[in-house]
Amino acid sequence: MSSGKKSASKAPSATTRSSPKSHVAALVTAQTREALAVIFAFRLINALCVRTFFQPDEYFQALEPAWHMVFGDDSGAWLTWEWKHKLRSSLHPAVFAIGYFIVQSFGGPGMDPRTKATWLVVAPKVLQTGFAALSDWYSWRLAEKLYGHGSAAAWSVLLMTLLNPWQWYTSTRSFSNCFETTLTAMALYYWPWEFLGTEDDGNTESKYSSTPLFETWSQIYSLRLSLILAASAVLLRPTNVLIWMAIGTMALTRATLGGKSPLTRRNLLIIYREVLLCGSFVLGLSLLADWQYYGEWTFPPLTFLHFNVTQDIAIFYGRNDWHYFLSQGIPLLCTTITPFVLQGLYKSLDADKSNWPVATSNALKALSFTIFTTIVSLSFVSHKEVRFITPLLPAFHILAAPYITSFFTTVADVAAACPPPALGWKKTPLLAAGLTVNVIIGGYLSYFHAAAPIKVMSFLRTEFENTHPKHLAIPRPANATADFDFEQELFALFLTPCHATPWRSHLVYPSLRARALTCEPPVGTAPGSLQRDLYRDETRRFYADKLGFLQELWPADRPGEDMARYIVGFETVEPALREYFDWSGPGARHKVQLKEVWSSWNGLFSDDDRKAGRLVVWATGYYDTQLPYEP
Repeated sequence: MSSGKKSASKAPSATTRSSPKSHVAALVTAQTREALAVIFAFRLINALCVRTFFQPDEYFQALEPAWHMVFGDDSGAWLTWEWKHKLRSSLHPAVFAIGYFIVQSFGGPGMDPRTKATWLVVAPKVLQTGFAALSDWYSWRLAEKLYGHGSAAAWSVLLMTLLNPWQWYTSTRSFSNCFETTLTAMALYYWPWEFLGTEDDGNTESKYSSTPLFETWSQIYSLRLSLILAASAVLLRPTNVLIWMAIGTMALTRATLGGKSPLTRRNLLIIYREVLLCGSFVLGLSLLADWQYYGEWTFPPLTFLHFNVTQDIAIFYGRNDWHYFLSQGIPLLCTTITPFVLQGLYKSLDADKSNWPVATSNALKALSFTIFTTIVSLSFVSHKEVRFITPLLPAFHILAAPYITSFFTTVADVAAACPPPALGWKKTPLLAAGLTVNVIIGGYLSYFHAAAPIKVMSFLRTEFENTHPKHLAIPRPANATADFDFEQELFALFLTPCHATPWRSHLVYPSLRARALTCEPPVGTAPGSLQRDLYRDETRRFYADKLGFLQELWPADRPGEDMARYIVGFETVEPALREYFDWSGPGARHKVQLKEVWSSWNGLFSDDDRKAGRLVVWATGYYDTQLPYEP
C-alpha cells in the first residue's frame, strides 16, 4: 500500500518538472509564429505603399516571363534578350507564375475583366510580401541562434531590418536579388555553425572535438535544408556562390577560428555526401524546369557567366568605379546604421576577445569574411548595382546589432534576454533623428520618386477599358472574330528610355497593342571590337537624333509602323514630336494634332537626364474618326 502511494506521489512530481520546459517551448514557438504574422502584415502594408518604379529587372526578369508562362506567346509579354538566349533560370518567374495561375483559375470566365486585371497586378506583390517577411523573420531567428533567444541584440536585428529604408524600398519588389536574399537568410539560419568550431571539451588527447555533430535526423535535415536553399540561391544568382565559398573556406581551413575542430573524417564525409546529394537534387530540378520552359536542355548559370563575364555584355548597361560597393553600395544599403556595420566588421576580427560563445564568434568571423569576399570579387566586374550585394544585408544587420544596441540602450549584456521593462534608452535625440531620416528616405522613394511610370500604366489600362470594352478578355480568345480595324491600332507608343516602365504585368490586356524603344545589347560581337564600339540600340539612336528616328519610324517613301493612339514620353521629347507633326514638318501627312491628356511629376531628381521632368501622354487623334469608340 505504502509503496503504491509513493509511486503515485512521484508521478505528479515528474510531470511538474517537465511541464515548465514544455511550456517554455510552446511559448517560444507561439512567439516566433506571432512574430512572423506581424512581420507579414507589416510587409503587406509596405508592398501596398510602394508605388514607384526602381529598375527594369523587377518586371522584365520576373513578371514578364511569368506572364508568358501562364498566358502564352499571344499574351503580349515582353521577353528580353536574356530569355531568348537562355541566360535566366525559369525557377524565379515560375514562382510568380503560380500567382497568375491562381488568379486565372479562380477568376474563370465569369469574373469581370477589370476585377481580374486588378488581381493580376496585385498577385505578385502578395507573393513577394511573403518572401520579404521570411527574409526578415529568418534574419531575426539567425540572430537569436547566435546571440541568444530573446536577447536585445536579436531584437535589434529585427528592428533594423524592418526600419531599413532600403528594405522598405526594395524588399517587396520582384527582383531576383530579393528572392536570393530570402533564400540566403534561410540557408544561413539552418547552417550548422558548430561546424566552424566547438567549445573546448577538455580532451587533450585529440585535436578534434568530441561534441557530436549530425548525430540526429533533425541535425541532418537542418543541414540538408540549408544546402538545398543555398544551391537554389546559387542557381538563381550564380554570384551567390561567393557567400558559400567563403563559409566553406573558413570551415575547411579554420583560419582565425577558435574552439576545437569538428573536422573529423565522419563529419567531413557527411558534409561531402550532403553537398553532393542536395546539389544534385536542386540541379536536377532546375534542369528539368528549364527544359520544360525553353524546350531544350540548357544550363542558364553557365550561359549567364559566359555572356556577362567572358563576353562582357554587362558593361553595355554601365561601368562603375572599382570602389562603387564601398563608397556607394554599403552606405545606400545600410543608410543610418552604416557606422555600426563598419564597427561590427572591424570588431569581428578579434571576436575571440569578446565574451561570445565559440560558435557565435566563429560565425561573426565567417559572416565578415563572406562580406569581404563578395564585395572584393564583385568589384572586379565592370557593371555594378547596389542590389547585387543585397544578400549580404542579413550579415550586415547581425554584425551591427551588438554595437547599435549598446549605443542606444542601457542593456549591460546585449546577449542576455531583455524583457521590455528592463530596457532603457539613451541618446534618444540621435535615435529619433536616425529614424526620421529612414522614414523620409523610405517614404519618398517608395511613394513619390519615379511614381509616374507606374501611374501611366494605370491610365493607359483604364483608357483601353473605356475605349475597347469588347476586347478585355484575358487571355485573348482563340476563336475571337477578326476585327481588322482594331488589330491595326497601335494603342500606345513609348518614346522613353528602354524599359522605363513596366509592361504586360501592368498593361494586362493582351489586345492592348503597344510598342516601346528597345535596347538589345550587341550579342555576337567581340569585346573591344569596332563593331561593338559602333553599335547603337534603338534608344540611343532615338535620343541622338529624335527627328531622324521618327522619320525612320514613319518613312515618307514606304510603309512604316502603325500610328499610335497615344504617345508616351518625358517632356523633353515634346519639341521633336511637335516639329515632326507640324503642318510644315515631315509628318504633316498624318494630320496628327498632339493633345496632352495626362502627365505626372516624376520626382526631385533622376539618375538619367533622359527621364528628367514630367512623364506625359499625348493623344494623336489619329483613330478618333477612323475607329470610333465601341458602344
